[in-house]
Amino acid sequence: MAKKEMLVVVSKVKDYIKSKKCMTSGELPGVLSDEIHKLLDKAVGRTKANKRSTVKGSDL
Repeated sequence: MAKKEMLVVVSKVKDYIKSKKCMTSGELPGVLSDEIHKLLDKAVGRTKANKRSTVKGSDL
């Protein structure tokens, strides 16, 4: 299986978490990206089921 492309900007994720006075583990960005892939795949499925080609916020 091909490695999935990272969908998050790691530095932005780390900065956001740091602003909340917490630290980021090394595994978090990859896990977060995997969750985003799943969320987007689900949204694309809903879009296609509704016979559209544009993914909308409501598909999430």
